[in-house]
Amino acid sequence: MKFRARITSKRFIELFIQVSSTIAKLAKVCVLRVCPDRLCFCPMGLLGETQLWGEVRLGVFHHFCMEGVSQEFNEIYLELMTKHLARAVKNAGNASSLKLQLTNKLHPCLTVVVELASCPGHSRAMVHDLPVRVLPRRWWKECVEPQVCRPDVSVYLPAMKTLRNMVEKMANVGSHVLVEANLKGNMNLSAETEGVTIKSYFKNLGNPPNAVLCMSQGKDPENMVQVRVDNRKLLQFFEGQQINPSVAICNILSNTLLHLVLVHEDISLQYFIPAS
Repeated sequence: MKFRARITSKRFIELFIQVSSTIAKLAKVCVLRVCPDRLCFCPMGLLGETQLWGEVRLGVFHHFCMEGVSQEFNEIYLELMTKHLARAVKNAGNASSLKLQLTNKLHPCLTVVVELASCPGHSRAMVHDLPVRVLPRRWWKECVEPQVCRPDVSVYLPAMKTLRNMVEKMANVGSHVLVEANLKGNMNLSAETEGVTIKSYFKNLGNPPNAVLCMSQGKDPENMVQVRVDNRKLLQFFEGQQINPSVAICNILSNTLLHLVLVHEDISLQYFIPAS
C-alpha cells in the first residue's frame, strides 16, 4: 500500500484545514478512505444515528499517488484521531505546501508535512507523524457513503450564520425542531412547547434544478414537506461547520431524514440527521 498527496494552492490548503477542523468538532475518531480519485472522511461516534460524510476530490491536489491493498480493491482505510489531524494542519494557512503520506515508523502513520517558506531559496518544514490503524478489508463495509432515497423536496439553504442563530434560539424552547420546505423555494423552522412557539420563515430560497425536474406530476409545489429532528443534532452540525460553502442544500425525506449538503469547489460535506 502506498499513499502520497500534496496540496500547493493556498485556497485549497485553507479548505483542507477547515474540513479537518469540522470533522474534529463533530467526532473524535474518523476513518480516512483513500480512493484513486478522492479522500473520504467517515467520522465515527456521532450523536445518535447521525452520520457525516466528507469528500476532498482530486482537483484539490497538485500531486496524488496511491496504491491500494490490491488491483481489485484499490483503496486504503485508515482510522485516526480527528484532533491529531486538525492540530497537524492548523498552522498550514501560510504554508507553501501541505503533504500527506502513509508511512511506517515502528507503526503505521499518516505523516503530515507543512512546508513553510522562510528566506528566498530556503524553506523549513514541520513534520507530524499521526498514528493510524490500517483497517482490514472485512471492516470496509462499515465505512461506506450513506445511501438515501430521492428526497421529497430539495431547497437551497439561507445564510449559515442566520440558520445557526435561529437553531440556538430554538434550543432554548424545545428539544426538537420541525424543518419544512416546498418546491416553491420556501423553508420554515419551528420549535414549540405547551406555552411557547417560535417559527422562522424563509422565502424564495430557490430549488436545485434536479428537484424541480424530478417533481412528480400532479404534486402541488406549494405543499410543505416536513421532518422533525433532535435540536442537539442539528445544533451540532452548525457548531462544527467551518467551511464557507458556495452551494448549500437541504434535502428532506418526509418524516424520515434531514440531509444537508455543503459544497465548495472540490470539497463537499454531507450531514444526515434521522427523524425523531
